[in-house]
Amino acid sequence: MLRITIPAGEEQWDEINQMFIYPKEQTLQLEHSLVSLSKWESKWCKPFLTKQEKTLEETLDYVQCMTLTQNVNPEVYNYLTTSCIDQINRYIDAPMTATRFTEEKAVKASREQVTAEIIYYWMIALNIPFECQKWHLNRLLTLIKVCNIKNSPPKKRSRREIMKRNAALNAARRKQLNSKG
Repeated sequence: MLRITIPAGEEQWDEINQMFIYPKEQTLQLEHSLVSLSKWESKWCKPFLTKQEKTLEETLDYVQCMTLTQNVNPEVYNYLTTSCIDQINRYIDAPMTATRFTEEKAVKASREQVTAEIIYYWMIALNIPFECQKWHLNRLLTLIKVCNIKNSPPKKRSRREIMKRNAALNAARRKQLNSKG
């Protein structure tokens, strides 16, 4: 969860009520989760997890979808500073897990559009409980990847690959133990 404080805004003129408005400082609790992704996709009717740049309106709306704080005036999102947006983007990009994957060979990326419904399908297929939909999205996707790896049969290695791997392990052990054989 990310806590972000939106600073008080400068005085502004409210055309409708014909009066000055003095926006107050607001603290928001945000969660980048499958729930927020689902809310955003249901409103915009397009996948969120693409390399395509989001408009400012789409980005601010995603921040609204991420908001856990109750009864927030929608105008508050217009006062997000560049540093607040940068902080939110760092939070969205954070792995939120210690799990790391080593890629032996480049695997062709699937052309399938990943949407909230696809992620829910993966959760159901892998028996991941629905409580995980509130986890940070990157952590959930890592769990899904781990489940896929653990459920797949071990990769068959060629004799050459086995010998190369064993030679590297032996060399590392010789170096560590300062021995010649």
